[in-house]
Amino acid sequence: MESISVFDMLKIGVGPSSSHTLGPWRAAGRWIEALKKNGKFDQVTEIQVNLYGSLSLTGKGHATDTAVMMGLLGTDPVSFPIEQIDDEIKKIRATKTLLLNGTKPIFFDPENHIKFNRKFLEFHPNGITFTAVLENDSKHSQTYYSIGGGFVVQQERKREKLKMEKFQDFPYPVESGSELLAYCTDRNISISALVMENEKSLRSEEEIKEKLKAIWEVMLDSMYTGCHTEGILPGGLNVQRRAFEMHKRLIGDTTYNDHYEWIAAIRNTEVQFRQILKWVSCFALAVNEVNASLGRVVTAPTNGSAGVIPAVLMYYLVIENHDGNFDDINKFLLVSGVIGSLFKKGATISAAMGGCQAEIGVSSSMAAGALTELMGGTPAQVLMAAEIAMEHHLGMTCDPIAGLVQIPCIERNAMGAIKAINACEMALDSDPSKAKIPFDKVIATMWETARDMTSKYKETSEGGLAVQVNISDC
Repeated sequence: MESISVFDMLKIGVGPSSSHTLGPWRAAGRWIEALKKNGKFDQVTEIQVNLYGSLSLTGKGHATDTAVMMGLLGTDPVSFPIEQIDDEIKKIRATKTLLLNGTKPIFFDPENHIKFNRKFLEFHPNGITFTAVLENDSKHSQTYYSIGGGFVVQQERKREKLKMEKFQDFPYPVESGSELLAYCTDRNISISALVMENEKSLRSEEEIKEKLKAIWEVMLDSMYTGCHTEGILPGGLNVQRRAFEMHKRLIGDTTYNDHYEWIAAIRNTEVQFRQILKWVSCFALAVNEVNASLGRVVTAPTNGSAGVIPAVLMYYLVIENHDGNFDDINKFLLVSGVIGSLFKKGATISAAMGGCQAEIGVSSSMAAGALTELMGGTPAQVLMAAEIAMEHHLGMTCDPIAGLVQIPCIERNAMGAIKAINACEMALDSDPSKAKIPFDKVIATMWETARDMTSKYKETSEGGLAVQVNISDC
């Protein structure tokens, strides 16, 4: 039984894509670890990187080449100053020298040493092979797969086996929604309380809360930054940032000095239905505009869907409950994390495997369930809300124009957030015992739909809007 921590589902990283940016960045770092472990690091004279399948087809739009180089430099995507990324890449391109792991200079020309191959490897659409040429002219290669949400594995899944062994002490291991509900019913506790008990088997409650607070701080900062940054997004589509102007119209002349004064200011704005829709959309757009510009966001469960959960949580804090506090934030993140883990176990959170239903659909489901618990819903209503949200994302394709996480990706976060709130309200007004579609069935259906979907709709930019709309039209 595979046990997945909330902190596997909610990761701090750099945009624009968890599978195409964060994953390759981490894979490069993992490969360096392997070279050191095998005693080969000091012998490296040259490196070749081969990107396959979806990593190749949409890699440049997703900044995969940039991520690979940052990983080879030995930097940490969680803490490296994002404003320095461009300078580091420009330095490599100008000098054709890469400081491997920050210590060993080697000749490296990105144009020749990073290859984009249209071929798909069998194990997963997101394949990346690192090859090192050693001093004796021998070669050492390893292949990694970025399977969505920043998760990286090798085909033999050795690390997954180790992770399963490490997490085998979860007191309440769950593989399905029915198991989760049974635990909560037997113990008469909420989903967030049960998830907290699982997390406490890995680390102290104090550390859990500190990590959850760090995740929220990044979410809040990405909303704040997006709402206060104007201009054009990078990438060539000339997409105008919209959160800035939308926020400016909504906030009016209100003044504030920091993130939390900002929250207080929003609480005092007009909260008619139309304004609520605009605020939620504004929060979601803000996060994903930050994501699209290689900013720091929380993978939730992916970078492409990073705006849904923060937007819905912010909605709760500024609209539904002005007395909301960190306990509420913790509960929201714990519930959303376990719902996301069930989709990962039973289906996929990779758009390259399942289309956008695996990203926006899953994030909307996570947010719907988490909001339902904060609104007083029972565990059964939480799962019902999660089911409703996914039900109405089934079949959503991933067809980013020019391979950029911008059109239609940014708007889809706003739509996913609104659907999550709607799903919550419907679940709260319903009797879960009369639900026609169980949560586990929608996961199974989502996976079946993913397998039936043709590859051109799975993050390849070879179908849908990506081929119907010319870049010049944008």
